[in-house]
Amino acid sequence: MQMLNIFAAMLGAYLVGSLSFAVIVSRLMGLSDPRSYGSGNPGATNVLRSGNKAAAVATLLLDALKGYLPVLAVVLWGGPWGLGLGAQGLVGLAAFAGHLWPLFFRFEGGKGVATAAGVLLALNPLLGAATLATWLIIAFFFRYSSLAALVAAVFAPFYQLLFWDFNAAVPSIIVMSLLLVWRHSANIGKLLAGTESRIGGKAREPAPAAPAAPAHAPGHKHSHDAAHEERKRARARRQGQLQPNDKGEGKS
Repeated sequence: MQMLNIFAAMLGAYLVGSLSFAVIVSRLMGLSDPRSYGSGNPGATNVLRSGNKAAAVATLLLDALKGYLPVLAVVLWGGPWGLGLGAQGLVGLAAFAGHLWPLFFRFEGGKGVATAAGVLLALNPLLGAATLATWLIIAFFFRYSSLAALVAAVFAPFYQLLFWDFNAAVPSIIVMSLLLVWRHSANIGKLLAGTESRIGGKAREPAPAAPAAPAHAPGHKHSHDAAHEERKRARARRQGQLQPNDKGEGKS
């Protein structure tokens, strides 16, 4: 019975996580689908590239809440149903997975940074605050959202183990961190290549190819040679080295 309760809670959390608020908010505010521009990622950072800060903030808060609320519900009311720390971690992981692979949006989801932050805040408010502080510090100094997310994802499990303890929710936290790093694999390549876009900037596009040299029209070379020969003949006439009949012209 306990396993059934855990499965039901995880299913509900996954469905909540499948609400892609980047797409929903953009549609409600008359903006383009965030999967069609910039990085193509349906997340707050990419929505910010639309120039609409209100839409980006709304996306950020709603994505965080869909990770926070399912876990908080288990924390508050899961005890009588046999849902402890392990179940809380699994519910958070399910909400996070819903954001990455949303059922309602053809499984085309985001990278899960805000949703993971919401999960951590519900599991351990101090851990969530420390992880958010890490993200803010890296983002402030380096202006790369992806770099800030990667550093925060790596540090989150270590914060839990160093300052608190190893509990039943830690495996879920570790899995979330690994998935966050994996989802940023393309960003890691861009960071190493120096092509990653900064916070608030537009995603960099490949440099346009150099225009091809215009093709010569048929007969161009022939007309060029004929003109060159005519100039030589004109110089020869001026120097008295060529008689008129050399061109096949008759005397008048």
